[in-house]
Amino acid sequence: MDFKKAAALYRENPCNKVLSDVCAKLREEMTLSEKIGMLSGSRTFLLVSAYGLLTKGQKYNYLPYKTRPVKRLGVPAVAFSDGPRGVVMGNSTCFPVSMARAASFNDELEYKIGEAMAKEIIAGGGNYFGGVCINLLRNPRWGRAQESYGEDQYLQARMGTALVKAVQDEGVIACIKHFACNSIENLRFSVDVSADEKTMQEVYLYHFRKCIEAGAMSVMGAYNKVRGKHCCESEYLLTEVLRKEWNFKGFTISDFIFGVYDGPKSLKAGLDIEMPATNKYACLKSALEKDDISENDIDRAVEHILAGLITITPSMKKYPKTIIACNEHTYLAHESARESAVLLKNDGVLPLKKKVKVAVIGRYANKKNVGDHGSSSVASPYTVTPYEGLKNALGEENVVCLSGRNIEKHKAEVAMCDVAVVCVGSDFRQEGENLINLSHKDGAAKMMFGGDRYSLRIPADEVELIHKVCAMSRKTVVNIIGGSAYIIEEWKDKADAILESFYSGMEGGNALADILTGKVNPSGHLPFTMAKSEEDYPDFLFPGDNRDDITYGYYHGYTLLDKEKKKAAYPFGFGLSYTEFEYSDLRVSQDDKFISATVKVKNIGKTDGKTVVQVYAGAAEGDHPVKQLKGFKKVLLRAGEAADITVQVEKEDLRFYSEESKGWYYEKSYNFFVGEDSEKAEKLTCTAQR
Repeated sequence: MDFKKAAALYRENPCNKVLSDVCAKLREEMTLSEKIGMLSGSRTFLLVSAYGLLTKGQKYNYLPYKTRPVKRLGVPAVAFSDGPRGVVMGNSTCFPVSMARAASFNDELEYKIGEAMAKEIIAGGGNYFGGVCINLLRNPRWGRAQESYGEDQYLQARMGTALVKAVQDEGVIACIKHFACNSIENLRFSVDVSADEKTMQEVYLYHFRKCIEAGAMSVMGAYNKVRGKHCCESEYLLTEVLRKEWNFKGFTISDFIFGVYDGPKSLKAGLDIEMPATNKYACLKSALEKDDISENDIDRAVEHILAGLITITPSMKKYPKTIIACNEHTYLAHESARESAVLLKNDGVLPLKKKVKVAVIGRYANKKNVGDHGSSSVASPYTVTPYEGLKNALGEENVVCLSGRNIEKHKAEVAMCDVAVVCVGSDFRQEGENLINLSHKDGAAKMMFGGDRYSLRIPADEVELIHKVCAMSRKTVVNIIGGSAYIIEEWKDKADAILESFYSGMEGGNALADILTGKVNPSGHLPFTMAKSEEDYPDFLFPGDNRDDITYGYYHGYTLLDKEKKKAAYPFGFGLSYTEFEYSDLRVSQDDKFISATVKVKNIGKTDGKTVVQVYAGAAEGDHPVKQLKGFKKVLLRAGEAADITVQVEKEDLRFYSEESKGWYYEKSYNFFVGEDSEKAEKLTCTAQR
């Protein structure tokens, strides 16, 4: 039997038994050397990549990172491309970061983005997308927050499953990462996370399980430890949870280079592939001879890899290189950026009038700033800055660009403009992947760039700039660029309008102009809580705290604020519009599988706009969060239009985990909350029996 025949047999009868049988028969045709060769990335391709970096200036993952194929049997290599804000290979379309796309609350749009990413992967020679990052944002200090979908596990699941399905529908294997509890960057190799089983199952594993149920065929282990063991050596995660509890049929890979510490331990625990090249798995043949591992351990991993390849890659479509960053995909990036921006405040200055002169001010006013420069970096053909976008929309003669340095010298220029747009926030130096330490002669180490955020506030010099511009400008709009939440209490009252546009991708500047000028009505909603104080978030660890262990609790984000009866500066799910919506007449019905919440929503303003109907639920009794997001729907309503909107909640999503019985159960009754954000939702409540 060869790969082509095995895949054909599975397509004729796509069930788990047939998949298991054909993988076993195909594996039986392989030599020991061929089997071991499948279990790690190819050093050849790593050398090719290094050569490209040194001689051509090619960046990380410019070409796909490949495992070893078994050409004799037609078994293809796993050809890896990173993500998640686009395809890292080549010069691809740079979409807004995942956090921005989460703010769109639009999983249908995320599916379209996933299709585009998969097409570009195929055109670039890949068959595997390592860009479904669904780590939960526990604290906004996390440097790689921008790569995830926010603080809520249901939102993570909805957006993550949309991306998984889209990618795999095109014949590309989707990898969900980083499994699990990966949300501290500077200590990512040493931090040891503890959590009780109820917290693990309900909070930190839920969205991974939902993606597996949606068909994800690969999982990447994390660098960190969970309960004392590195994730890539964790039998609890890789075997007990993934295989036995969730019946996962695909294959696992390590996080790159430093994910595997002990090859035999990782293999026995359930790690199938070491990436991006053979390192700790180089000893597998000798470990087999010493009986440290068995050939069954190798066979099991090989069959997992074959299952992933056979299930997904035979349906791969073909696309030419011309599809990479094509007009259709760059328009999709534009649309995503428009759907993602969150309007936090508007004292009537927005949308801008047709004939207006604008000053665009700040270090990010005319600077390419699309996010982290680490493994998620996408080299798109171009990037539209805020200044360029406004210039395109208003004409060069109506837009002034100022760096913000020595702003007092430009007071007259600012005063002559009708409005100032101040661009502040973060870049790759302040948050992102913690990549490089440079040693110095004094023995100290200097971070080259990236890592976790020591402060959740806008940098002090930018806060000073905001105050100065507000004092000299007729009207001031603050545009926050970054990957996560900020504390803005010290200046938010000074600005006339505040917009969070995130790292908005290659078309971000054009999308910003669309929103500011009213061509598009903003419809983004926060995928995280913007608190009033750093102390309103759970604890966090930094180098220098003299410990590597941390306990992840049951509550964080809006569930923690609800428990502590605190109000957010801007709650989870918050987002203003240029119109207003009225919610009324909540009704709840149910059948065997779903509970349906129906609410009347009316656009009571004079502008067409989109609202996100958010449905939360909480048990009427027991020690549980007051409410958690369980459903949402983004809807467009014309000015004056009213409609009954129904959002379905899966009954299974209302279950809680019992550590005593090691199983799931329902409480007797539940409260339902519907509204535009997690705090406004409290105004409409009712109770439904299970």
